[in-house]
Amino acid sequence: MKLLAIEHERPGASLEAFKPHIRAEAMRAWELHQSGIIRELYFRQDKNEAILVMEAASVEEANKALDTLPLVKAGLITFELIPLKAYPGFARLFA
Repeated sequence: MKLLAIEHERPGASLEAFKPHIRAEAMRAWELHQSGIIRELYFRQDKNEAILVMEAASVEEANKALDTLPLVKAGLITFELIPLKAYPGFARLFA
């Protein structure tokens, strides 16, 4: 299953609170990328929030992976998970 994960900072989280976790966060994101759970990783151009394209067996599995991120563990960010499915519209062209 392909999923879109949209990061949201917790209200009131200060920049200083993030600093001790930045290196560990990048390392864990890299590990999840190397394992194939995170397929693509971006930052929004208009906000300092990450957008992940993930591959997992279920929404629950994706949530468990995201829960291993240091910034999630520290309560500084959360993720909105959106399960995706293939676009079926092309089938109308050939039906």
